Amino acid sequence: MNAFVDMNALLARCHTPQGRVFLVGAGPGDADLLTLRAARLLAEADVVVYDHLVGPGVLALIGADAERIYAGKERANHSMGQPDINALLVRLARQGRRVVRLKGGDPFVFGRGGEELQALAAEGVPFEVVPGITAACGVSAYAGIPLTHRDFAQSCLFVTGHLKDHSFDLDWAALARPRQTVVIYMSLTGLATICAKLVEQGLAADWPAAVVAQGTLASQRVVTATLATLAAAVEREGLSSPCLTIVGEVVRLRDELRWFDQDAAAAPAHALPNALEA
Repeated sequence: MNAFVDMNALLARCHTPQGRVFLVGAGPGDADLLTLRAARLLAEADVVVYDHLVGPGVLALIGADAERIYAGKERANHSMGQPDINALLVRLARQGRRVVRLKGGDPFVFGRGGEELQALAAEGVPFEVVPGITAACGVSAYAGIPLTHRDFAQSCLFVTGHLKDHSFDLDWAALARPRQTVVIYMSLTGLATICAKLVEQGLAADWPAAVVAQGTLASQRVVTATLATLAAAVEREGLSSPCLTIVGEVVRLRDELRWFDQDAAAAPAHALPNALEA
């Protein structure tokens, strides 16, 4: 009898449908920037595991019957460690569920997407990747700051403000070069150090720079200044995460190309239009 029961259990496991994990980029915040593929998967998901920076407009697209699991990470406050998230995704997929792993921006740009897919691959769990508009592209566009321009920047670098071990050891010499744009993620806490290091490596103290907070959302705030004055200006204006720092001469185009907040009535009082001349 026991053998018969064991055989039934084995057959049941063999007929359990194989789940799949969809690693989906939620974009920089504005739900209208979500891809059609991402919106479709959110509506069809059995369970959505989502991060801290996913906006409410995107979460509203999740199907009513889907389970929601928050796995957000804030500075010094992780609701779930990365190994736990990896194990959760494997477990949910093995239950035969259609899992959407939802990350802000693009999951392959400072989103630990590669690490999570490595864990799935090691366990034989099938997965797909749905790219999203990364914060650098979306936020800079809404701030009116092009990342490249023939007159100012022929290259663009994306870097993170801190490393896995929370150190701050970036290739400062490579970042402090003219005719390029540098976009720094997770830079708010170390902003003063970043600006000082770039000046130390040869950029002028009056080199243009900007910080964009809550980019692409109605609450977006933009501070433009110089490397010498940016940290103080951001502190004075009380900007809070999520923020993106943009360094380069393209920042000079902000006043001319701003469109998202061009209505004077809607323009934030904190804007510093003359900071570059200060």
